[in-house]
Amino acid sequence: MHNIKLTLAYDGTDFHGWQIQRGQPTVQGALTDVVRKLTGEKLTLHGAGRTDAGVHAAGQVAHFKTHSELTPAEFERAFNALLPPAIRVLAAEEVGPEFHARWQAQAKTYHYRIYRGRIVPPFDWRYVLHYPYPLDLPAMAAAAGEFEGEHDFTSFAASSGSEDDDRERATSRVIYRSAVEVADDGHVITYAVRGRSFLRYMVRKIVGTLLEVGRGKLSPADIPRLFEMRDRSRSGPTVPPQGLCLVSVEYPDPAASLARSVGPAGPR
Repeated sequence: MHNIKLTLAYDGTDFHGWQIQRGQPTVQGALTDVVRKLTGEKLTLHGAGRTDAGVHAAGQVAHFKTHSELTPAEFERAFNALLPPAIRVLAAEEVGPEFHARWQAQAKTYHYRIYRGRIVPPFDWRYVLHYPYPLDLPAMAAAAGEFEGEHDFTSFAASSGSEDDDRERATSRVIYRSAVEVADDGHVITYAVRGRSFLRYMVRKIVGTLLEVGRGKLSPADIPRLFEMRDRSRSGPTVPPQGLCLVSVEYPDPAASLARSVGPAGPR
């Protein structure tokens, strides 16, 4: 049995998100259709995270286990020959049997891009939120820093659709980095966030809240209060999906793990 890790990029515009859904085009569905044709096996392809409809990825990670003797390079070429052009396999490699794209992910980085110019270039409109109005950028930067650390993100997540599930789900998350970055020409604001895991719509709700700060409707000092309120109706709106991109997923270093297990006295 071989365990194949894929690093993926996709334009999410024409897909109903990552996860397979009956009757809907999805990224996982397209990949699964191809890998089953290539292997002749009814296997399952696992992703690091479930991006929503319209959300993009530059560094999504997935894996599947197969008896096929195709090499990783052959899988990479075959995937890119058979997949729609909006999905590309950037790299394929064989990894150890214990690797799992979702459960072993240590951190994910997302970027959300806001275009501030008067006219959005036609090459960018699928990948940005257009907001050509005045914003208080220093206030937004200060507010972004308030999201770092461990917090209860109930106020910054979508409902699951079930009150019982909402009460029972874990809503505490750790954010390692949260920052507002401005391009040299001032036309593009990027919200960059890195964390262990994220609740549904969490990044988009944070961006909506930062825009409320930029408009002067909220202040950086309001962010701790919003955490305490645990009321999603009091934070900013959920911004559209097209500005959001999963940039990268991080995993433990296999070499470091091996060194820890072997140690100076040999295998333990």
